[in-house]
This record gives sequence, C-alpha cells and structure tokens, in this order.
Amino acid sequence: MNAAESLTVRSGLVWFKSSYSGTEGGDCVEVADSGTAICVRDSKTTAGPVLLVSHEAWSGLVTLASSELPA
Repeated sequence: MNAAESLTVRSGLVWFKSSYSGTEGGDCVEVADSGTAICVRDSKTTAGPVLLVSHEAWSGLVTLASSELPA
C-alpha cells in the first residue's frame, strides 16, 4: 500500500478498539470496516500502515479467536 492509498483508507473510517483493551493504552490494535475490507492498525501509531483483510478472512480470525477464549 502506498501513502496515497493509506490516506484514502483512513479518511472517514470509524475505528474500534477491543473491549479487552485497558484504559491506560498499551499494546492494542484498532479495526474499521471500509465496506470493501477490514482495516487493521496499531492504536499507538494511527498514522502508520494499515493492514487490509477481506471480510471472510476477518470473520475466520474472529471465529478462531473466539473458540480459543476460556469460558
């Protein structure tokens, strides 16, 4: 992704942090739905690179992670 694509991806997106994130910051990612892909970024470096994944890939990751969480 080049810088122009990166800026386009960020504009107008609503970013969400995990509910497991603490209020004091730390290591966390944020996600946003661009409509065509799920965007993932480092919450500490919001102007940094953005990873784009398909909705299908994101759904698979969430399903896998949910099944690995303790009850």
